[in-house]
Amino acid sequence: MDIPDLELAQKILAAQPFSVLLGTRITEFADGRATLELDIRDELRQQNGFLHGGVLGYAADNALTFAAGTVAGDRLLTSGFTIDYLRPADGRTLRAHARVVRAGRTRVVCRCDLFTVDAQGAQTLCAAAQGSIAVS
Repeated sequence: MDIPDLELAQKILAAQPFSVLLGTRITEFADGRATLELDIRDELRQQNGFLHGGVLGYAADNALTFAAGTVAGDRLLTSGFTIDYLRPADGRTLRAHARVVRAGRTRVVCRCDLFTVDAQGAQTLCAAAQGSIAVS
């Protein structure tokens, strides 16, 4: 398998229209880890002013799959994931950091911690997810 390549991962992310719509960036892609970030904008908030849970779910799903891609290549599909919302998400940036827990021949299990980042750069854990990624 090829060595994980951040530039290639950025191209794959840019080929996802929904990721482009959200303005998602991939900032880490190597050694069983991937990190996605997006700016928290008013259009992504729910009625109480917090980041919508669907955005957190999207970020977890994509980060889990990108982390799996660092060890299993690009022929992957999410087969399932769970997410626990730990506190309302508010801040300047959402950061989804995923890592491989176990890489098998047909499945890769990953965990993702989701943080909000404030204007001073302080991170607050707001959700945690775990998923199974199918290798096709």
